[in-house]
Amino acid sequence: MTPSATAAPAGQPTPPGVLSGRAQIDDLDTRILALITERVHTAATIQAARIAEGGRRLDLKRETEIIARYREALGRPGVTVAMAVLELCRGRV
Repeated sequence: MTPSATAAPAGQPTPPGVLSGRAQIDDLDTRILALITERVHTAATIQAARIAEGGRRLDLKRETEIIARYREALGRPGVTVAMAVLELCRGRV
């Protein structure tokens, strides 16, 4: 479906169903961002504990497991999503 097929004609208000759908998307995005922020903080705590115990900052075996989980749930695009999440959670080098 092309964008013009879903957009309201020029000069006409956006249909209520579209507005409520957009509000739901905005709410989902807010919740997703909050969860990602929580994940970033949790990952930082784990990295600090691992380093304090003499380990490495990253656990590549664990990252591979996470990538596989996202790929299984979302298909091939899941790999891209997992890589983005992992990059955000690796912290600053």
